[in-house]
Amino acid sequence: MPSRQPDGNLFRLPDALPPQELVEALARGEGVLVERIVSTGQATAPGEWLAGERDEWVVLLAGEAELSFESGALRLESGDYVLIPAGERHRVESTSSDLPCVWLAVHAAGLAR
Repeated sequence: MPSRQPDGNLFRLPDALPPQELVEALARGEGVLVERIVSTGQATAPGEWLAGERDEWVVLLAGEAELSFESGALRLESGDYVLIPAGERHRVESTSSDLPCVWLAVHAAGLAR
């Protein structure tokens, strides 16, 4: 029986990271998208807010980041995760650049804590 190889490694980064966030779709299905996002100091543009059409569960696997919501700010460290309901306005205020931020994001409808 042939051995199966991993489809990828969340922590394997390109030798040269691009100046913008690196967003890669890892898996998708009916109404579900799983992404790896690598940030190296990027933030949401001043005055801009993000609000997804689907719920977003995101875990910060490496690095540090700060998110803002209309209700206040949230500092994230490696291992922290948050569920952002569809339509909730939020911003990425900062991401670490000395240690790249590696995020795993799951976008789907009907997610709950």
